[in-house]
Amino acid sequence: MAKRKFSREFKLSAVKLVNEQGYSIVDAARSLGIDPANVRGWIGKFSDEAGLAPSGEGAIQAELRRLRRENARLLMERDILKKAAAFFAKEQL
Repeated sequence: MAKRKFSREFKLSAVKLVNEQGYSIVDAARSLGIDPANVRGWIGKFSDEAGLAPSGEGAIQAELRRLRRENARLLMERDILKKAAAFFAKEQL
């Protein structure tokens, strides 16, 4: 399978779809007909450049996704600690 080459402008437009217009990575990739891993990599590569950091609706969506992931992780940790506390309390008896 031949590896496709994308221009810098194409990559930047994909990053802007996510960072500025609030698209999810999967939706942006689907609309451009490319693999989501490509978009994810380009975001990591180009988001540090001036003007490409998340802003507007994209920033809100990015923050919301980050907070939801963090919330899910914290809930999982809490549940693990509850189970561990119950296990050790039962073992003490």
